[in-house]
Amino acid sequence: MPEFRVRKVAVFTEEIFHDGGPVAEKPRRLGAVMALVANPFAGTYSAELQAAMEDLKPLGLMMTDKLIAALGGDIETIDGYGKGAIVGTAGEIEHGALWHVPGGYAMRERLGATKAIVPSAMKVGAFGSSLDVPLGHTNAAYVRSHFDAITVTAPDGPRPDEILFVLAMACGGRIHSRMGGLEAWQVKGEDGLR
Repeated sequence: MPEFRVRKVAVFTEEIFHDGGPVAEKPRRLGAVMALVANPFAGTYSAELQAAMEDLKPLGLMMTDKLIAALGGDIETIDGYGKGAIVGTAGEIEHGALWHVPGGYAMRERLGATKAIVPSAMKVGAFGSSLDVPLGHTNAAYVRSHFDAITVTAPDGPRPDEILFVLAMACGGRIHSRMGGLEAWQVKGEDGLR
């Protein structure tokens, strides 16, 4: 059983009042939670990685709880999400893919009956690398107002033998969204698409 020892957890939120146009009645809120953890696979090749996803599930739940709390604790207001990972340079991209199940399912479990896939991005990066974590609507992948990203970075990581795991959430779509398509109020939430 590999150990993903946590060195650091950071949470940040932002409120967007306008994007150059009129001030919104209600600001859009975005947030991300990041954990810098030891990569037990750094510097080696392991043919079997999937079992390690189970070991990361408690981390996913803890991070999800922290992020929901930072966004006010009301899961009814959270309608966007995404996840990502930056693998330190002694690791490989597949080590970031370990986050798909524990990160995505933790948010799904805590947010309730979400239907849409959790958008994801990952890369191998050096100390201080940034990652644009994609965001999408929690119940319908075709809601254009929720296509967005939040940029994250840890100034002191990932070290070569670490992974930066990230979860992100949003309350509302882009402030001045006007690209048409499926609107959030039209979501049926049946198939994850519409």
